[in-house]
Amino acid sequence: MNLLKKLGVLESIKPILSKINLLIIRDTFSEKSTLGKLFINGESFCDTLELPYVNNERSISCIPAGEYKVRLRTARESATRDYLHLLVQDVPDRDWILVHIGNTTADSRGCVLVGQSREQDRVNNSRLAMDLVIKEILNLGGENINLIIKNK
Repeated sequence: MNLLKKLGVLESIKPILSKINLLIIRDTFSEKSTLGKLFINGESFCDTLELPYVNNERSISCIPAGEYKVRLRTARESATRDYLHLLVQDVPDRDWILVHIGNTTADSRGCVLVGQSREQDRVNNSRLAMDLVIKEILNLGGENINLIIKNK
């Protein structure tokens, strides 16, 4: 009977546990880029590269710090990405903000790029980082994804 009660408690908190929390902490800012770290459910996962912040202007600025819903986006939905990637939703005054493969800000028009390591104004091994991020998100269920972006 005690075990059943415990299982009942676990079932009632399962939806909370299945939420996927992405956190980007932006920590290095230059005229050319914004570098940060991506955490998945509290675990440091990879580096990020974005454009510098320029008043949230389309194609030349990273998006504002804040909280956003995210969903998986398939290659079939994209004219330019032939792999599973992430779509950041409901960004004020912006659309089609993705988390995708790329090494320098020339590869980003306001999107977030991921990498296994970083240097000034670039991330490295982006394809591997993206594969690992997607694999982890799929392992966690692939739904109910929340993104928080903070500036250090």
